[in-house]
Amino acid sequence: MKSHLKSLIEKDMREDSRKLDEHRKIKIEYGISTSAEGSARVTIGDTIVIAGVKMSLGTPFSDTPDEGVLIVNTELLPLSSPDFESGPPNIKSIELSRVVDRGIRESGAIDVKKLCIKKGEKVWLLNVDVYPLNDAGNLFDAASIAAIAALKDTKIPVVKDDKVEYKKRGTKSLPLDGYPVECTVYMIGDKLIVDPTTEEEELVEARLTVATYGNHLCAMQKGGVKGLTPEEVEKMVDLAVKKTDELRKLLK
Repeated sequence: MKSHLKSLIEKDMREDSRKLDEHRKIKIEYGISTSAEGSARVTIGDTIVIAGVKMSLGTPFSDTPDEGVLIVNTELLPLSSPDFESGPPNIKSIELSRVVDRGIRESGAIDVKKLCIKKGEKVWLLNVDVYPLNDAGNLFDAASIAAIAALKDTKIPVVKDDKVEYKKRGTKSLPLDGYPVECTVYMIGDKLIVDPTTEEEELVEARLTVATYGNHLCAMQKGGVKGLTPEEVEKMVDLAVKKTDELRKLLK
């Protein structure tokens, strides 16, 4: 199977008839949870990821006393793949969380200063929890889209007497100014592809996740065992920028 898939990619073909730079069908659903302040489910082909946002009041970090706090957590559930096991977060889970977190944080899309209630004492804490329900490849893009979709769906809770009334759905949206989006470009041989299936991922020698916000690059994360030349990085970034522009339209 690996030889067959690699042979197809070398001929600019894929088993499911997609182009090398073509994502599978993407579906975004909002408000899938009644207990979260914001939630979304993203489906890319057979890959399914859900994300939920919980907001609570807490103390800011000492070096950013007037800013709210954003934390992204990812849990790779065993039900989503036979390769995932229960227990502490593994390297893949940690990397996935950090890549999604960095793309949102470095974009500056959320005005965290507007999440400050009292400087140095009380701010909103944003916890974004991401859970793959089925891993059929390309968790990086699915997780990124799910996280930003859940943030888009989020309503700030009602606060009364310094206590959060979670039973009441808020009406005020997060100070979210646009949508930072990530696209991961994968290298197999000398070919570049996007949105690989799990079978195609086994052939990957290098990958580069690129986060964009408007016309700006926010963050990048390189993975895989193969080193990349400056020319290869440039080609991967160009492709990622093109695809993030397409993905961003799905969120609007």
